[in-house]
Amino acid sequence: MKNYYVNTQAQYNGDHEVHTADCQFLPGLLNRKALGLHENCKSAVTEAKKTYSKADGCKTCSNDCHKS
Repeated sequence: MKNYYVNTQAQYNGDHEVHTADCQFLPGLLNRKALGLHENCKSAVTEAKKTYSKADGCKTCSNDCHKS
């Protein structure tokens, strides 16, 4: 299981990217919300969508969930 975070600042397309704790693109402390431990990015994105309807996986660390 890995710790996941969602970027609280939307990308240019409106997506809020979901990252693992060890991602090189993990946002700084002020720009991320903890999603907790998850088996995979799919459950982490589902959790993120409770707050941000346009949540999406990071292309680098959560590529299986990267849609746009």
